Amino acid sequence: MQTPKTDFDAIVVGTGPGGATVARDLTLNGKKVLILEWGDNNPTKGSAAQVIPQACIPGKSMLITSDLLGMVRAITTGGSSMIYCATAFPAPVDMLKTYGVDISAEADEIRKEVPMDPLCDELMMAGPRAFMESALELGYDCHKLNKFIYQNKCRAKCQLCSYGCPYGAKWNARHFVDEALKNGAKMINYAKVEKVLIENKKAVGVQYRHNKETFHAYAPTVIVAAGGIGSPLILRESGMRSTGYDFFFDPLVFVYGTIKGLGNGKAVPMSSGVHFPEDGIVMTDFNQPHLLKILIDLEVFKFKQAFKYKDVLPIMIKIRDDMSGGLTKRGWVDKKLTKDDRLKLDKGVEHAKRVLRNAGATDIYRGWMFAAHPGGTVKIGEHVDTNLKTKFDNLYVCDCSVIPQEWGLPPTTTILSLGKRLAKHLLAGETVSAGKGKTMAALPETDQPEDATARVVMQ
Repeated sequence: MQTPKTDFDAIVVGTGPGGATVARDLTLNGKKVLILEWGDNNPTKGSAAQVIPQACIPGKSMLITSDLLGMVRAITTGGSSMIYCATAFPAPVDMLKTYGVDISAEADEIRKEVPMDPLCDELMMAGPRAFMESALELGYDCHKLNKFIYQNKCRAKCQLCSYGCPYGAKWNARHFVDEALKNGAKMINYAKVEKVLIENKKAVGVQYRHNKETFHAYAPTVIVAAGGIGSPLILRESGMRSTGYDFFFDPLVFVYGTIKGLGNGKAVPMSSGVHFPEDGIVMTDFNQPHLLKILIDLEVFKFKQAFKYKDVLPIMIKIRDDMSGGLTKRGWVDKKLTKDDRLKLDKGVEHAKRVLRNAGATDIYRGWMFAAHPGGTVKIGEHVDTNLKTKFDNLYVCDCSVIPQEWGLPPTTTILSLGKRLAKHLLAGETVSAGKGKTMAALPETDQPEDATARVVMQ
């Protein structure tokens, strides 16, 4: 059966850092790109009223595990970069090289294209300063963290980073999406991609839902970049049923203390931090909006503390968790913290309490657990090759899902670099077999999908 004609060179599913980068770099080179995004593209207001439907809907953007741990993702143009803390940890170049993937050149290029510098002293507010000074006094290797922030636009004593930053100070993936649109890309919002259309073991397009109707869109190249949860679910429906298992999701917990004279505590979150690479622990300051603090406090029955915000210093502990668990058929996260995961969290909490006590804090307590950055669900070397191509020709994946092993650090720099590398590969028009680099595990014949036969004209 002849595939219907398309007006696009590529379809990009998702607008997080990976999808946005690929779309932007393809359009910069004259390619026609269709971008499909499940969420909205509303202007950023910097309000809880906007963020709650984007990132706090149970079963959609907030996935609760059996440990009652909430795994958060944002479903909107820009993905979770809209609510992230804009912390630019270096990409794990050496680790990826062991899998046959070298992103060193792309990581250097990204550094020149987006802001990635420590905050100036004027933007280091009282809370982060108290954390950093106390940690240094105790001998911790604490330092300012690189931030994806245009510092000339950043406002002191602000707490809107987690609400998307209405001032344009925080770089997010929408910047690259906007460039792609200016270069001629077309984007359809509220378009939930259900599966990739496969014919003769080649991707020819996608099926998506929009306004309660089903549509098919066609292009000779399809890039799935729907995130660590979204991508494996789409790929399962497309015939790759082994995706979505044995993954990481970076558990984290907050520790609070009261320091008299600290003030309102408003600051850029994760201004400074300590990394314990051997233990797989990161400790940082973490300013958070008052509403978020209220919710976290109520989860651990701290009713009195919930409405106390002044003079409070939150510290975040995030760990590198074990690869485990799986996604259910309905997209829920079936993953429990292992014994080692809990020991890491406990060890990190003791570090945080030590820093708080040294800073003169009282009323020190531990909040509830969350998770972020789900990845490793469509691994390099197992589900995609070194060029991020799946077992189906013309079908690629580019987001946190391809990171092949637990890492425990914010992945944005890594995903941006992978996006640039993939765009170069697609523009070069090279064909690289799955056998290059680490070999891909063969999937059973039952994983092969039937050829797509239903046809719906794309609006």
